[in-house]
Amino acid sequence: MDAKYVIYRKDDAIARIVIDRPGVMNVISRRVYAELDEAFLRADDDDTVKVIVVSGMGDHFGAGHDLGTAEMRDELDDFPRDMSLFGRVKSMDRGVFWAMHDRWRNVGKPTIAMVRGYCIMGSWMLAAACDLVIAAADAKFADRSVRWGGAHHEYPTHFWELGLKKAKEYLWTGDFIDAEEACRLGMVNRVVATEKLEEATLWLANRIALNDLLALKLSKMSLNQAADIMGQSAAVRASGNFWVMGGVRASDAERLPSRVSWSKEQNRRFDAHEEQYGRPW
Repeated sequence: MDAKYVIYRKDDAIARIVIDRPGVMNVISRRVYAELDEAFLRADDDDTVKVIVVSGMGDHFGAGHDLGTAEMRDELDDFPRDMSLFGRVKSMDRGVFWAMHDRWRNVGKPTIAMVRGYCIMGSWMLAAACDLVIAAADAKFADRSVRWGGAHHEYPTHFWELGLKKAKEYLWTGDFIDAEEACRLGMVNRVVATEKLEEATLWLANRIALNDLLALKLSKMSLNQAADIMGQSAAVRASGNFWVMGGVRASDAERLPSRVSWSKEQNRRFDAHEEQYGRPW
């Protein structure tokens, strides 16, 4: 498939995967998922690649799933979205959610998400599938699913990344997690000045690439399997079932044209609450 939205390039031992949709804050449609998957597999198959860096073009890593751009609607024949309960189960089990993200998590090379600006919901899922996250000072993470009547996004690593109590807080408020807080909680490795983000991320990628590829592969396999023995993979997959059950309220045809405005409407009561009462911290 010819890539339309994802740029792949290689600089020595570093593969760069870039979502190139800055005009819509790099939102992820089903075509973008397919192109990302091809890019990850390409990097994984290339034995001259030791580290993979994932980013978004422009000011944002990504504003989540594509909820209704004209481009997304135009691609529905080739990349259909079935919002029925049966379709959601298929998307989770064999489609773009659990199966694909777990495959990316287990790519045989270290992966680094280079995050600036928004990293929301579907884009958070992409970052969560990466081994490391380097964030710009302006990075903001959020999952608004509970505000919208669901449980969480489709690759729910929140408990693992944030700890249980903070995962509950940020899911139940839908508030942004800024870069410093994300680093303090452990979901981000380093925070750097926004203008230094690419330089810092590539410095780390090249430092990691000084290692032997087999040693990198074995150490990643060891750490991921240890996490799975502790329950990460099974817990994330099981939690995904609650995404399947949540938010099934209308047909695809009814929801797609207006989901962006509908989602903004759900946020207004939280905005009004903050305008009236402010914040105690």
